Amino acid sequence: MAAILPNPFDPKAILDGIRRWVEIETPTEAPAEVNRLGELIAQGYDDLPASIERIAGRDGCGDHLVVRSGWGQDAPGILVLSHHDTVHPLGFIKRLPFRIDGDRAFGPGIYDMKGGAYLAYHAFRQICAPGARPPLGITQLYVSDEEIGSPTSRELIEAEGRKAKYVLVTEPARDGGKIVTGRKGVAHFEVFLKGVPAHAGARPQDGRSAIRELGNVIQALEALNDASRGISVNVGVVRGGTRPNVVAEEAYAEVDMRVPTLGDAEELVPKILGLKSRTEGVTVTVTGELNRPPYEKSNAGAALFEHAKELAAALGFDLVDTSTGGGSDGNFTAAHTATLDGLGVDGEGAHTNYEQMYISSIEPRARLLHLLFQTLR
Repeated sequence: MAAILPNPFDPKAILDGIRRWVEIETPTEAPAEVNRLGELIAQGYDDLPASIERIAGRDGCGDHLVVRSGWGQDAPGILVLSHHDTVHPLGFIKRLPFRIDGDRAFGPGIYDMKGGAYLAYHAFRQICAPGARPPLGITQLYVSDEEIGSPTSRELIEAEGRKAKYVLVTEPARDGGKIVTGRKGVAHFEVFLKGVPAHAGARPQDGRSAIRELGNVIQALEALNDASRGISVNVGVVRGGTRPNVVAEEAYAEVDMRVPTLGDAEELVPKILGLKSRTEGVTVTVTGELNRPPYEKSNAGAALFEHAKELAAALGFDLVDTSTGGGSDGNFTAAHTATLDGLGVDGEGAHTNYEQMYISSIEPRARLLHLLFQTLR
């Protein structure tokens, strides 16, 4: 009687690994905790043919990890982009402990994106089995600051992306398992207004209200929204004034903009930076930039998706692609390297108090990553 071999993609075993990562809380602003998980991740490669470079964190962020396979590093290969920071604050795991309910596993960061990052690690582990060397070298990058826009890792991501032939991003799947082939560009702006204070009751005519002018600025920003073009401009934070009986000397706003194409960004960023005051005696100063360029579906990216779609069909599931308004580190590579995003676990509730992944997505998504490692040339 033939022996029954263990399943190298056993969902329970993989979920146990994901749980270990989830139960180390890693908010971006807690670099010591981020590094504690980074140490655990690095230890997982100790017995594998891979080298690990730990790039020291800066500006209040944790370390980044660069894992390089022991083969294929002399030619462009596969870059896998993951992040091990999360948005949930320390202690949130008491509110959202790891638990399983049917097909759902809950925990902070389990969907975005510790589940997907662990799948990439596990797929790499399987590709290191004897006789399983793939055609291309593999570099895995775990960054510590994606959730705040990757300010300390962007340069590293872009440099590694330009060296690669393909980029695979383990951000979570969308809408029932869809893979991501496009993301909007993301811009952030700060608006500073300076007026003239005055007593609001006795001498209002002497004042120049920064808050009143902020109202004009908000209307100008809101007018840039264009749903038909996929452009959104959101004034998400406003502050101003000191007391209700004082004409406000200062006001402030923070603005988020999402655009589907680089052309849209080139049109709108200068408009926002160039906003002028309509009120004499009030100055308006805008700072900011395009933080993540648009990830547009290129011919190379489309071909990479079609290859993944064929592999998924061989595994027994239909892979559908989509575009999304959220940014990822794939935005930094898509313009120059074939990039495929959303390769992580399926689930829902990213950044919420009910964040969850679907256990049934573990095996097919891990096998898909493994097949991509095996077949990309």
